[in-house]
Amino acid sequence: MAEQPEMETLRRDLDREIGGKRIKTVEVPGSGLIPRHTNKKQFASLLEGTKVGSVQRKDLLLVAKLDTGDALVIDIHDGGQLRRNAAKDVVEKPTKAVITFTQGGQLRLLDTTGKAEMFVVAYDELTTAVPELAELGFDVLDEPVSWTAFGEKMLRHRDVKLRNLLVDRSLVAGIGPVYADEILHASGLRPDREVSSMSTQEIRRFFRAVVETLHEGAKHRGVTTSDGQYCDLAGQPGGWTAQLQVYERDGLACQRCRGVVSKIKLTGRTVYLCESCQV
Repeated sequence: MAEQPEMETLRRDLDREIGGKRIKTVEVPGSGLIPRHTNKKQFASLLEGTKVGSVQRKDLLLVAKLDTGDALVIDIHDGGQLRRNAAKDVVEKPTKAVITFTQGGQLRLLDTTGKAEMFVVAYDELTTAVPELAELGFDVLDEPVSWTAFGEKMLRHRDVKLRNLLVDRSLVAGIGPVYADEILHASGLRPDREVSSMSTQEIRRFFRAVVETLHEGAKHRGVTTSDGQYCDLAGQPGGWTAQLQVYERDGLACQRCRGVVSKIKLTGRTVYLCESCQV
């Protein structure tokens, strides 16, 4: 699963690579990618001839604004990869979509999971098409957030465990299991701590860990976990993978205190932590 830093890496690359380019043709050789559209021809007709403006990220969705007032929405956070290719490159078997530009090669979407999706929607109707976007918490990679505003919103969830709060996106957008566990380790807090048990100092430390962890992840182009799902437009894995402190490091020494990293279950989900230095 790709999370906010991985999708932000792709957004920045796409904005540079396809922003300002005009779409010549669209092919959808695979199946299951465009369930919101009547057929492949209808989907292609909404894109062919349009010019891509900026590429944005809304939570974990990539949104390419078009000069028609529509937007191409790409959802690959749970499976699928994007590639920049030359038209002469061999089309790989998992390819589900090929977008060819009048200048500048192709953008291809590959997927072996069946979870990737593309659709075109009026940009102004994006939250109607994806209602969850209206309920998101702070997006710290998109805009600065004060620790006081963060703390005030956090205290509305007093009975919620920290790990659960991070992954349901009501406090912070775009966080999944990898960054949730890394944030909690960075803040020195246990995943099963409830918000009501935290001191002001701990809330500030937690806030700082959220901001710094997500920014560091994006700065180093994300994380590729053991499932191998995430890579950038050039097919390269995330550069922050080697910096992980607890995620998928169970049985290894904590790099902060030399305790042993544990793997536990919390409300049915696998969680990684150091029980020696997270309190």
